[in-house]
Order: sequence, then structure tokens, then C-alpha cells
Amino acid sequence: MSSCAERRPRRSLIRRTAAMAAAGTAVAALVSAAPATSASAAASARPAADARTALAVPDISVANVKAHLTQLQSIATANGGNRAHGRPGYKASLDYIKGKLDAAGYTTTVQQFTSSGSTGYNLIADWPGGDTNNVVFSGAHLDSVTAGPGINDNGSGSAGTLETALTVARQGAKPTKHLRFAWWGAEELGMVGSRYYVNNLPSSERAKIDGYLNFDMIGSPNPGYFVYDDDPGIESVFKAFFSAKGVPTEIETEGDGRSDHAPFKNVGIPVGGLFSGADYIKTSAQAQKWGGTSGRAFDSCYHRSCDTISNINDTALDRNSDAIAYAVWTLGGA
Repeated sequence: MSSCAERRPRRSLIRRTAAMAAAGTAVAALVSAAPATSASAAASARPAADARTALAVPDISVANVKAHLTQLQSIATANGGNRAHGRPGYKASLDYIKGKLDAAGYTTTVQQFTSSGSTGYNLIADWPGGDTNNVVFSGAHLDSVTAGPGINDNGSGSAGTLETALTVARQGAKPTKHLRFAWWGAEELGMVGSRYYVNNLPSSERAKIDGYLNFDMIGSPNPGYFVYDDDPGIESVFKAFFSAKGVPTEIETEGDGRSDHAPFKNVGIPVGGLFSGADYIKTSAQAQKWGGTSGRAFDSCYHRSCDTISNINDTALDRNSDAIAYAVWTLGGA
């Protein structure tokens, strides 16, 4: 997550919100084993939210997600201890993820930009098929700060998103909507990579994005379970997942306007996402409902050299990775 202190007031995005909210409501009912929705109501809630889709959502292997994090740690260790913009560790991280996606059958594109005198890179991956006029877009920033390897911030979101994308391929998913994934560069310098992508995306292409889902820090060692409240429909899908697991959530405020959803939101694209906490302090009430230690930061190694492979809570990483897949399958009709 960017260290930028910018805080933007949240505003309700209404484009396609009604359809997404209906989908989220239907999904919540399915997951909580409520009586079946009528045929007409199910149709209005989009095919993505029917019972067959809900049952087909895969369990993402946390062991696989951790294996990706181990690779990112090894890359940082071999490249001066970080994976920051303009440093060799960043490009090596991108090459690792691109290789996995290429082998899985994705169409990948590397987009170059310049920031602070160095070349930066975004990686975009499209899964073949689905309605390209209706895109469900998931992303995470791949860069770390220069101080450390950035395994929670944001290897965790990058790895969870990668394993979800690879699971789509393993299952041979044929989603109703088009699935797109991205790994952004130079987020730590102020969302530079994602802003470059959005600013260079024609308005006709922006209009095809039904929603952008952002995953920045999902394995914090003293975790909370925070859901973005930017778009009600997307928010309801994530809340339905955690409700079914018996995990309470709170609205995410710590990272408001400080991660890669902001450039999408600023041009009117519905956004949502998950967050497990950075340097804010966990309260006693939060410790009672989530466990962990009150009076300590959600991630005391935030933007520090100790943000290593040992700076991960496996339960939070597992739950949030599963939630990524749940949202992709539900909103995309996989």
C-alpha cells in the first residue's frame, strides 16, 4: 500500500450498482442456505449468482499462495532485499508471474511507463472468452518499498490474485463475463502504474469494466477483515462470503484513496476490495472478534525490512484468497 497520506472522501458509484447489489443479495441468500430465489428474481440478479455458480467456487490452496510468496522472497533476497520500482527485484517478480500466466494459457501484456527516472511495468492478463463488453477486473500492486521485500505489502495480494487466476485456468472456467487480472508497478510512489493504465485506457474500454477489485495486503500478521464500501454491490458479495464463514467484517478506511482502486474509482468505475490492516492499531473490540493482540498494529512490519515471508498470518491469507475467488466466480459467472 502506498505511503501517500492522501485521503479521498468516499462517494457512491451508481453505474451498474443496482445489478451488482442484486447479485450480492442473491449470493448472500444462497450461501446462508435461505429458501431458493424465484426464477424471475434469479434472472434479474444475473446468471453469476445462481446456485450452481455458488457451489462451484473453488477453495484456493493457501499452500500454493505461500509458494508464490516464497518465490517473491527469494527474488527480493537475490536482488538487494527488495522488489521496488526501478530495481531488478521488481522486474524479476513480474517475470515470475508472467511465466506462470503464460504457461496457464492467459494472454499477457506488459505495459511500460516511466516514473522517477526509471522504467516501470504493469502486467495485464486476460483469460480467453467471456463477454468482452462486460469485464470483471482484479488487481494488486506488485512493487515493494525499497526498505524490504514487501511480502505482506503486497506480495500477499499479488500471490492471492495469481493463484486465483491460475485456478481459473486449471478448472478450464468458461465465465459469462470476461476476466482480467493485473499486477501494478510503482504503487508505492502514488499508484503510478494503475493511474497510467487508466489514463491511457480509451473511454469506450473503461465503459466495459463492470468492476475493479483491489487486493492490497491480505495476510497481515495481526489481521483484521476489512471490506471496501465504495460500491454496494461488490461490497455485498465480499460480505456474503465472510458472513457464511462466520467472520465479522468492518468497513475499510485506513487505505482509503491510497491504493490502486483509486484511479479506477476516479473515472467512475465501480470498485471494491479487501484489506487486512497496516499500521493502524488493533482495538480491544477488534481483538475480541478477530483474535490477535490489541494495542498493536495490524502489521508492525509495514514498510519495513521485516516484511518477510515470516510476516504473514496464514489464516488471513487463506480466507482472503478464498474471498478473491468467490468474488471472481460470483461476479464473473465462472
